Amino acid sequence: MRKWLLPEHVDDILPPEAERIEALRSRLLELFRAHGYLLVMPPMLEYIESLLTGTGRDLDLRTFKLIDQFSGRTMGLRADITPQVARIDAHLLNRHGVARLCYCGTVLHSRPRDLTATREPLQIGAELYGHAGIEGDIEMLRLVRRALAAAGLARSRIDLGHVGVFRALARRAGIQGEQEEDLLEVLQQKDRAGILVLTTDFAASTRDALLELPNLYGDIEVLAAARKCLPADPDITSALDALGALVADHPDSVSIDLADLRGYHYHSGVVFAAYSAEEPGTIALGGRYDEVGEAFGRARPATGFSIDLRKLYRVSAQPPKRGGVLAPLDVDVALEAKITQLRTAGEIVIYELPGHAATLAELGCDRRIVRQGAAWVVTTLQ
Repeated sequence: MRKWLLPEHVDDILPPEAERIEALRSRLLELFRAHGYLLVMPPMLEYIESLLTGTGRDLDLRTFKLIDQFSGRTMGLRADITPQVARIDAHLLNRHGVARLCYCGTVLHSRPRDLTATREPLQIGAELYGHAGIEGDIEMLRLVRRALAAAGLARSRIDLGHVGVFRALARRAGIQGEQEEDLLEVLQQKDRAGILVLTTDFAASTRDALLELPNLYGDIEVLAAARKCLPADPDITSALDALGALVADHPDSVSIDLADLRGYHYHSGVVFAAYSAEEPGTIALGGRYDEVGEAFGRARPATGFSIDLRKLYRVSAQPPKRGGVLAPLDVDVALEAKITQLRTAGEIVIYELPGHAATLAELGCDRRIVRQGAAWVVTTLQ
């Protein structure tokens, strides 16, 4: 076996891709900072109980686990940074008002999300704690849109859902546990036949409402249709009102899907996903997760989103790469001053080492510093 082969779905990031991903990371973190989001850097490794608190079974299956040689306890390599940020808000910051936090780091998955996905996503995101109103969700949607725009994403759309609708119907049916899990699965598959089988014993109004959920997707008109065919339940009305407020804020490129229940065990309200026409699967995922803070012992309203930075890079507009400047290896005060001036202006300046004339093209330089009279000037490299 070749020693330099990497595990499946794990890749090196080479130049110039690494440079452009880093530039995109810096651009987005600066955007978050300008909106008042403070950067945190949680550890890659934690005790498994902390990593998986309140997150549901899906994250458990995707988390690498190992034994800590110091304590003998099971530890995990993070598969998602959001629960770590919730822990920081709950136990380290201890703010009573609103806290805005952002992050960027690598996460590890024991299994890829799909056949083309990496098991080592670079996750960047923002979280807002301490405000339970719809204004927090509106801020999150605005921020994720600005993040996609900052990446130069030409075409994107956002799908909205709300786990409160299904939760209300499950409560009316009196189901939980395995029966709820089975119904959740067929709903996400939009399998009407499966829904019919699982709801045979339900009250007619609840069964009919569950059968309608897979059909309730599209533009803002879906909300009016949902109000007609779903039960007059306060929680359902509240969920539809919240979705209406979000659509009103972004009427042109938002769609609704009331059967989209991804992260059902983790989220507590609005959920959303951002898509690009150029990339299969989601670019960003987000929503409200008020119950995670409670699992950490301090209930705090919470909403946020995360972006797979490597995916976003693949679909973002890439500025043309400018070549570097080749400089002679010469002890000259004026030359060093010129090099310093260029580097301060953002130019890449590379010293020309002797004996490598045949491989200069590999350096990516398109200009050269040469002496003209008493001055050092930059000329086009032939």
